[in-house]
Order: sequence, then structure tokens, then C-alpha cells
Amino acid sequence: MNLPNKLTMFRVILIPFFVVFMLVEITAFDKWIALAIFIIASLTDLLDGKIARKYNLVTNFGKFMDPLADKLLVCSALICLVALNRIPAWIVIVIIAREFIISGFRLIASDNGVVIAASYWGKFKTTFQMIMICLMIADIAALNPVTAVVMWAALILTVVSLIDYLVKNKDVMKDTK
Repeated sequence: MNLPNKLTMFRVILIPFFVVFMLVEITAFDKWIALAIFIIASLTDLLDGKIARKYNLVTNFGKFMDPLADKLLVCSALICLVALNRIPAWIVIVIIAREFIISGFRLIASDNGVVIAASYWGKFKTTFQMIMICLMIADIAALNPVTAVVMWAALILTVVSLIDYLVKNKDVMKDTK
């Protein structure tokens, strides 16, 4: 197993620890530990892709597991934040629904031998979601207005990136058989 794949698996391994520190009172610093774990896991997502591309270490395992690990991390965080009443459930449903739709699209495209690259809208969406999650984990009252703006921006980017993705790849859904 190469380094990018090890980083991806490390991210997956971090998720249960993150969830425990988010939802179980263990220490007075639980949210800060959860935040540190989330940031480390998020950085592995950035790092594994850069290493894989730079050193030509792209594998089928990585192509499958990297986006899955990313979705598991983000969805776990969002569900924890709903449980802690820090984000409305309907916003999380929109975000998770977008991920399911895109994953389904990618699966259909893959079956047709088409690889769909991530767009800039998707990258902006991911960046804003990660910042939003970090702000919501930190839960600093003075930053509530900033957190709200980032949450709405993340939601808008989620919808825009979905529409952009569907429009650019509408041919994937055409019945070719």
C-alpha cells in the first residue's frame, strides 16, 4: 500500500475517534480534540491527492477510497453537528443528497468508461464545507455571524456545484444501449 492510500486509510481510522470526541464527554477539551482530529483528517485528504498525482501513485484503490473517506468524514461531522443542534438537519440532508447524486452519477459514468473530474465549484464547495464544519465544532459565540455566512455559502456552493455537475455531464445519463 502506497503513502497516499495509507493517508486515506488513516483518515478513515480517525473518523470514529472524531465522532467520540464530538458526542461523548470525556475531557474539558473534547471539542478542541475533535477539531484537531477533523483538521488533521482534512489535511490528509489534501495531501494524499497531491502526493498521488506528483509521484504517479494513483491507484484504483485510491480512486475509490479517497472520495469515500472524504464523504464519510464530512457526513459524520455534519450528523454530529445536527445531534448537537449546531446546524439544521435540512441543510445536512441537502449536502448529503448532493453527495449521493454525484456518487451515483460517477458510478454510471464509470460503467460507461467515462471519468468525471472534480470541478472548481466542487472544490470551492468542499473548502467552504470544511471551514463551516471547523467553525461549528469550535462553536465560538463571537464567530456565530461568520459561521452563519459560511454555512449559507457552503449550502449555495453545494447546490451550484450539483447543478454545474449535472449540466456538464448530462450526456452520462443518456441511454446508450
